[in-house]
Amino acid sequence: MWVVKLGGSLSRDPLLREWLRELSELGGGRVVIVPGGGGFADQVREHQSVWRFDDVAAHNMAVLAMAQHALMMQGLCRRLVVAAREVQIRHALHEGRTAVWAPFDLLRQQADMLTNWDVTSDSLAAWLANRLNAERLLIVKSCEIDPARSVAQHVEQGVLDRRFAHFSRDASWPLDILGKNDWPRVRELLLHAATS
Repeated sequence: MWVVKLGGSLSRDPLLREWLRELSELGGGRVVIVPGGGGFADQVREHQSVWRFDDVAAHNMAVLAMAQHALMMQGLCRRLVVAAREVQIRHALHEGRTAVWAPFDLLRQQADMLTNWDVTSDSLAAWLANRLNAERLLIVKSCEIDPARSVAQHVEQGVLDRRFAHFSRDASWPLDILGKNDWPRVRELLLHAATS
């Protein structure tokens, strides 16, 4: 099973539809998509700056932003299955489908290590990859990615969130950080995995 995080910045990009189509076709039975919060999460940040509500509320709203993006993705590609819980994810994959995670189980009543802006959907994708014992994690961003840069350098440049290194440290899965135009590489990886 692979976890593929599609950055929220792709939510208004025409390439999103292509990524979803290809992942649903080539990733059926083995890919779980983690949606970023996109413009929905930007609204959370904006409203928190106006109203100054706490980070637990902001976290819950950002989780719902990810779920909204998951529903939008399914609206764009009906072959995708929105799945909130691990059992639903595994069922979708067992049926040969590609799952899109709507992380409702991450809603919180009290603050914990996930409920601050140092943790975004990047870290949540790593958290899910650990929880599902994934074989691989791919993080897809809308910006150009220098493959020579380390995780720490990507964090320092703001490409990845500040807690990503914590969630990816000592992971059993290989990590690929990719740009939105790197679909040919992902296709090659998926096709190679299918034949090996």
